[in-house]
Amino acid sequence: MRRLGSKRRRHQRSVDAGFIGGNEVELLRGGDQLFPRMLAAIRHAGSEIWLATYIFHHDETSLALADALIAADRRGVRVRIVVDGFGSSASIPTLSERFAGSGVALAVFRPMDRWWRWLQPGQLRRLHQKLCVVDGDIAFVGGINVIDDRRDIHHGITELPRLDFAVQLRGGLVDLVAQSVRSIWSRAWLGREFDDALLDYVPLRRRFGLWLTQLWRGPQRLAEPPLRLPPISAAFVLRDNLRRRRTIEHAYADAIREARASVDMVCPYFYPGQRIRHALRRAADRGVRVRLLLQGKLDYRLAGWAAEALYADLLGHGVEIYEYTPAFLHAKVAVIDGQWATVGSSNIDPLSLLVNLEANVVVQDAGFAAQLAGEIEAAIGASSRVGEHGGTGLRAMLHRAVVAWFAYVFLRVAGAAGRY
Repeated sequence: MRRLGSKRRRHQRSVDAGFIGGNEVELLRGGDQLFPRMLAAIRHAGSEIWLATYIFHHDETSLALADALIAADRRGVRVRIVVDGFGSSASIPTLSERFAGSGVALAVFRPMDRWWRWLQPGQLRRLHQKLCVVDGDIAFVGGINVIDDRRDIHHGITELPRLDFAVQLRGGLVDLVAQSVRSIWSRAWLGREFDDALLDYVPLRRRFGLWLTQLWRGPQRLAEPPLRLPPISAAFVLRDNLRRRRTIEHAYADAIREARASVDMVCPYFYPGQRIRHALRRAADRGVRVRLLLQGKLDYRLAGWAAEALYADLLGHGVEIYEYTPAFLHAKVAVIDGQWATVGSSNIDPLSLLVNLEANVVVQDAGFAAQLAGEIEAAIGASSRVGEHGGTGLRAMLHRAVVAWFAYVFLRVAGAAGRY
């Protein structure tokens, strides 16, 4: 019994680690709610704006945001943007042309503009975070890319907006978000300087000096009036390829292990590793209501096929599985026991949990959890429940084996170590 108690205390410490009180956290549904908030913050910025995103598209909604960033630069605000070289590959030329002649510094994380980029190590490790920090005072974190909710890059215009969420933050957590986005922008910008030096032989010393000037140019941060914040405890949880390789995976697994009443998870790309699968099965076995909301309208058939390989096993333990069919599902959120909630960029699959750069906000607050739970409940009400799944025959076994093999090969190619 003593060893079990010690194990429980270790889980509890890992769940609580990194939580900061006194934050203001507001749930935002889709770009329809997020982009007006971001635009308002950008238009009132007085010092600096940092933005990181996987996709920064070139549709009308995205270019309106780009123009607001240019206007901020013209009035003396330091503007720094980093986009992923794969996710934003189609729009980088348009953005570069749009920002040309301004002081907006656009950095590309792992660019894919030349064929030999594919041969460089680590190219599968993408920037998947969606972060924005304005004046060190307000931050936006979530799963929403800079693209209109009703536009899909591969499927065109859709009738209904994709289901997705973000949060608006004020308080002590904003500093952690700012540190993260500054770090990834600096990493991408410095990498660009090294690439340019190799191509045109400009001395690296000069380029490094230019990089430092670009990084620190701009007015000092304006003093902000003190905020009266509700006592919301929240944590900013990163997944990187350095010290925090499994932080988001552990946060999910630990919270599920502690669940006593309910676990609701929403995720478009679902193929968890052993740690989360085991936690979900054990939770359902001890009577916790476990519900998964996954995509029913597939944007990538391979992702849906991978998730289906796990249906029979989870259904056999009493896990409820729903497929969201009204529109594309892009949300990565969860609510556990009406108290623990998370909103972020991380899927529950090998790509997000072991390869990509991801960022989630975890909130311990009944009011916030209730609001997110209401959104999940409405989405489940519009979804189809997966019934008995014929997953015990030879065909089902081969399905699971093939998916597991593909996942193993992918992780080896991506350079991810350890069991999954």
